[in-house]
Amino acid sequence: MPKLIGDSLAAHREQVRERVFAALREQLYRRGFEAVTLSGVAAAAGVGRSAMYNHFPDRQALLVAFVEAEADRYVTDLDTALTGASSPPERLAVFARMQLRRLAEFHLPPGQALAGALDPQAYRRIAAHADPIGDRLVTILRDGAADGSMADEDPAVLAALVSAALSSRRIVDVGPSELDATVATAVRAVQRMVAPPHGAHTSTSASG
Repeated sequence: MPKLIGDSLAAHREQVRERVFAALREQLYRRGFEAVTLSGVAAAAGVGRSAMYNHFPDRQALLVAFVEAEADRYVTDLDTALTGASSPPERLAVFARMQLRRLAEFHLPPGQALAGALDPQAYRRIAAHADPIGDRLVTILRDGAADGSMADEDPAVLAALVSAALSSRRIVDVGPSELDATVATAVRAVQRMVAPPHGAHTSTSASG
């Protein structure tokens, strides 16, 4: 029987998952999803291949589990960050920065490429985790329209436009020394996208 990591079987399983996800996160950043293999992740995590297959029967199962865990963590972090912002424009800046930083961390295939890499059920499970994030954005835009700091347009349409802008890898595919300035520029551009018409009420926004 393999040696347990932790004080119980449940703790062992959780720590194995954490080690595997840490190894996968590093490989996604350095190599992209197409280069990831179960055996390579297992070796990097220091996990036996049989144990790896017990947890994740194939590469798709590994990616889905990883995205689910990352999405739960991200939504928690996003909610915490949004709580510290006092106005809709500030919350939009927080949202945009976090989305771009997240995009910079991972090298998953974008939308349609990811759909082609996964079977439909796996892709639907991953796509479902975008819903809570999109809901936060719609709420920000709705609140901005209500207080006059943002355009009084359909928030679902504006959210789709903002999300599309924040999903462009060209924004974050820059050197580390350039990333802060690039993200700040993108945040200001997103804020202008949803600003009210010229002459309407505006509130001070956080752009950095």
